[in-house]
Amino acid sequence: ERRERERKLSKEMAEKATRELEKMQLQEKAEVKYKEWLKKKRAEEAEKKKKEKEKEKEREAELQEKKARSEKIFKEWLHNARNKPRPVLNGYGFPRGKSAGLYFYHTYVVT
Repeated sequence: ERRERERKLSKEMAEKATRELEKMQLQEKAEVKYKEWLKKKRAEEAEKKKKEKEKEKEREAELQEKKARSEKIFKEWLHNARNKPRPVLNGYGFPRGKSAGLYFYHTYVVT
């Protein structure tokens, strides 16, 4: 009986040791997988940030190009505006700037 008890006890201890060993191996595998996943995730984040920076640079370049183009067009317009004929001062759409034949009660002067 004593030998059998000792045998059972040693068998239980061996099983317990193997379970602990399996548990530790499983935990190590999980840690390795987690580290790989974390590494992959960080690489994805870095790639995402890189793409965002590239897009931002493209937007800046487009904005600068648009600004330069609008500046050029404005300068051309300014240059051409000098050559255009000036409107008649105080013309108001009438010859020599005064109404002929159409009287308005404010323009009528009582003498």
